[in-house]
Amino acid sequence: MAIWDIKERYDLARSNSLESQATRGIFMGGFSTDESNIVDFITITSSGNAADFGDCTQTSQNSGCGSSTRAIHMCGGGPTNGGVEMDTIDYFTISSTGNAADFGNLSVARRRHCGLGNSIRGICAGGRVDPNMKNEIDFVTIATTGNATDFGDLLSASGYTAGCASPTRGVIHEALTPSTQDVLSFIEIASEGNATDFGDLVSAKYASCGISTNTRGVFGGDSSRSTTVQFITIASKGDASDYADLTVGRSYLGGTSAGEKGVFAGGKTPTMTNTIDTFNIQVGGAAVDFGDLSVARGEDVPGTSDSHGGLDFNLIQRPSVTYMPGSGRIFFSGGSPAINTIELVNAGSLGNSSDFGNLSVGRRGAAGYSSLTRGMTGGGFTPSASDVIDSFEMASLGNAADFGNLTAARLSSGASNQTRGLHMAGGTPTRGNVIDYVTIASAGNATDFGDTTIDVSQGGATASPTRAVRGGGSQPSPYVNVLDYVEIASTGNATDFGDLTNSVNEIAAISSSVRGCWAGGQIAPSDANSNIIEYITIASTGNTTDFGDLTAARSGIARGSSSSNIRGLYGSGSSSNVIDFITIASTGNATDFGDTLSSRAAASSQSDSHGGLQA
Repeated sequence: MAIWDIKERYDLARSNSLESQATRGIFMGGFSTDESNIVDFITITSSGNAADFGDCTQTSQNSGCGSSTRAIHMCGGGPTNGGVEMDTIDYFTISSTGNAADFGNLSVARRRHCGLGNSIRGICAGGRVDPNMKNEIDFVTIATTGNATDFGDLLSASGYTAGCASPTRGVIHEALTPSTQDVLSFIEIASEGNATDFGDLVSAKYASCGISTNTRGVFGGDSSRSTTVQFITIASKGDASDYADLTVGRSYLGGTSAGEKGVFAGGKTPTMTNTIDTFNIQVGGAAVDFGDLSVARGEDVPGTSDSHGGLDFNLIQRPSVTYMPGSGRIFFSGGSPAINTIELVNAGSLGNSSDFGNLSVGRRGAAGYSSLTRGMTGGGFTPSASDVIDSFEMASLGNAADFGNLTAARLSSGASNQTRGLHMAGGTPTRGNVIDYVTIASAGNATDFGDTTIDVSQGGATASPTRAVRGGGSQPSPYVNVLDYVEIASTGNATDFGDLTNSVNEIAAISSSVRGCWAGGQIAPSDANSNIIEYITIASTGNTTDFGDLTAARSGIARGSSSSNIRGLYGSGSSSNVIDFITIASTGNATDFGDTLSSRAAASSQSDSHGGLQA
């Protein structure tokens, strides 16, 4: 009998480590020289060959799904090269090894379907009953046993489907109708109903495999046996983008994931292969060898894991019993290349950052701002322009949640007081002058506030409790030195404030309630990185005054609200991990504060005590 240490469990939850405790991937059945009942398992965090787990109840292909404790195998094509349609559903207990037990039956016996799901529901979508394709979507409740229930219908009767999921949404490639398709559809997993159009894959293919993180869906391999791996952002309808490659081009492969680590296994090259690839789902690029299956097989190798993207280990952030709002927490979020991590420091204590949680999607160039309790980041590039706004509770270690959407996808500058957050101007990459605002306490979409004085992107913005000031940036060429401002409590267009010392792009700004300080960036016309720090008095208007220098010239410093009322921090930039600090009320050169966990540029920043929050 297992004994739980409650404090240990609490500490794991507070440190976002629950998901990392669960990393077992399972591959069930498939085709070798005929249909197989073999079940292999791997530890996804550790490369190596697969080991024997047990056997399925039937020799068959087709699809898999599961929760953090139970793997579901939805049988499809049976013996004689998948020629027998089956309706059998098996299940396994992931943490142990052993043979499958009977779960129930699909609503229609069929093959060439796909599986996906979250921690509660498993979904089986599409399929084939010779000579016709099927449009059925079935679901099961994973924790119980019993027959599948009708969920709804695909857009079209489709076989050779592939699927992936977040904790709330499933996305399905409706691949063969019988003509080859690029169509993606989606369902909301908690609510029965027919599928809705999502977008398109890069090209019309079939025999792909879908895997995911909580936010990003990935489709790898295809009927042409290409190496192509393409991604979508599950929360946002749209077309897929090509961003990664398998080590070997193949079709009819299996796959699963643990956090950001994805694996694809087996497949047909055209001979059956035992290859297992791995890659970072958030970053993409070239996959690398992970190890081998116990037996080479393809023609669908159903996969699942105890930590795939449909499972959410941090639905609720855990409260701290020691943290006091306004005590100096500063956060660095995201950055290039498509980083999704949130890191934490305390303005009052020199030292390196620590892990806090993750954004909903990796992005660079997002706007950062915050209230006393809630951190916000919005827009940026993923690598395409995004309109997604995330929020996280600064008192509690944990992941960000969806807040709403900007009026337009773009890279903007962020500033706030306790009540309102502003997204000022921005690029798509076409430069614009739109200012959006949100009410930080209430999730929802942004509303139009007014316009900046120029079309611009990649400047720095900061605020006092009443006024937000934005400065610098690009149009894209030339760079600009313009400072403009708005009164946060009202709406309307910005007014000219003054000028920076130089025309400078990718500049960062911080503030106390009295002073705003801009630092770093790329100076026109040479594009040389700058070490200049300059300041204004926010309540007045006029040009900046020299403050001092950074410890090293750099651009792309985290932009947002990385300060307390006393101390301002300039984090990372130019693919550096350096954090500098200044004492805002004085002048002088910056001093080393510590390091971020990873080198990055174009991160956003948030604080529970920046200048906009002072009474």
